[in-house]
Amino acid sequence: MQKPNHSFLYFFAWLVIGVFFGLLILLYRGDISLDLNLFDTSDIAIQDSANTTAFSHRGFSDAVIKAAPAVVSIQTIIWSEAVDETEIPAQEKITQLFLGKNSPHRPKKQAETGSGSGVIIQSNGYILTNYHVIRQRDEIHVRLNDDKLARAELIGSDPDTDLAILKIDLDNLPTLTIADVSQMKVGDIVLAIGDPFAIGQTVTQGIISATGRTRVSQNTYENFIQTDAAINPGNSGGALINTRGEIVGINSNIFSSTGNFQGISFAIPIDLAQQVAEEIIQYGYVVRGWLGVEGQELTSQALRAVELDSMHGILITDVDNGGPGDLAGLQRGDIITRINRQEITSTNDILNMIAAGRPGDEFLIEGIRQRQSFMTKAVLGQRPLMSR
Repeated sequence: MQKPNHSFLYFFAWLVIGVFFGLLILLYRGDISLDLNLFDTSDIAIQDSANTTAFSHRGFSDAVIKAAPAVVSIQTIIWSEAVDETEIPAQEKITQLFLGKNSPHRPKKQAETGSGSGVIIQSNGYILTNYHVIRQRDEIHVRLNDDKLARAELIGSDPDTDLAILKIDLDNLPTLTIADVSQMKVGDIVLAIGDPFAIGQTVTQGIISATGRTRVSQNTYENFIQTDAAINPGNSGGALINTRGEIVGINSNIFSSTGNFQGISFAIPIDLAQQVAEEIIQYGYVVRGWLGVEGQELTSQALRAVELDSMHGILITDVDNGGPGDLAGLQRGDIITRINRQEITSTNDILNMIAAGRPGDEFLIEGIRQRQSFMTKAVLGQRPLMSR
């Protein structure tokens, strides 16, 4: 009987023994190391649990719960005298027929109502909203998130940024945490909270579509956040928040051909709104520097008018008589190229730079007049209060 051949088994056994002793030698020399934590499954279990929790949290309810109590609804009333005899509607003529023209039970005034939203910025009752929400209103009423009602007093407004401050006689009110808007990026998720069409507090969601938008409204000072979160009539003055429940802006207006939301809306950055609010609360208005000139950006047509090929700066188109610019010798047709050694490339640059100054500040102005350089100093005045 022939004996079985075990040579392959012997070879495999010696190979395993060789690999084992080889690993021991490498471990002893320190060429390789063995991490026993690789066999510890507790960290894996914890990580899986965290991922499961994050995956199951599919909304922004925590952010809304945090922010919504500080967002209010605003109802406004404008009282007007009764209409002329020639404009009395048919229903009013029927009322006169039964009550008599001079009956004390007939309404003496007519009420025109409006609505909007606001944000509580101080726990002692200061509320930030849009100026156009409360413009020329006789009565302003505020409904809190818990349905409490309060009559509001207008503390002050700033039509240049379309902002206003109201005050209600209530204390210990909820407020919002202010976001760091410098960390805000296009594509970030945002939520809009307000009272559209006066139907009650509503939350919509979108992303930041753009920042630094200008020339989209009648505001003098613009630096809008653009978003696609749905904003409709009544949302004005409400809060735009991030996913942490921090406020990033005040919802202000929309870009629309119908008057209703069409996918583009704008909010005033909260840092600008906060600065305006602080000055209104302190002074009743916003303190801004004023140069007293009007200008336009240098288009190719404007350059040809002043016989220049290329130039950066602002072409002065008008100078207020007796204003700071007039006293500094600025003239129509001058081109302002630098202010306080900083280059000027747009009307937005010069507006913001002058507005950031205070009355009495001295500004160094450089420019071109009739193809010759000039330099002058202007002492800023207080920007006249705007009304619209």
